Amino acid sequence: MFNIIARITLLAYCKEYPLAATALQEWYHELIQCNFNNFNELKKVYGNASMVADDRVVFNIMGNKYRLVVRMVFQYKVIQIKWFGTHSEYDELDVTSVNFKKKKS
Repeated sequence: MFNIIARITLLAYCKEYPLAATALQEWYHELIQCNFNNFNELKKVYGNASMVADDRVVFNIMGNKYRLVVRMVFQYKVIQIKWFGTHSEYDELDVTSVNFKKKKS
């Protein structure tokens, strides 16, 4: 089973993107139950997932309306949430280096 770091990041994205909150929470609850040993095993279940760089994996959320970028270290069963946003926002960023940034209140 995977440990997802940090759930507070996921909750921040749920607040920022309320239309995607349920889908994000479903993704979270699915992934903490998974026991993938490598990307190929993940790909069999999540066929639309893509490996991009630095152990980063991109998941399509809500039929590709949103994208979720995470760093997955299969050896240690750890997932670090890096970024979440709309598909059009995703097209504007460098997915290989993006990191979570809290929005200013």
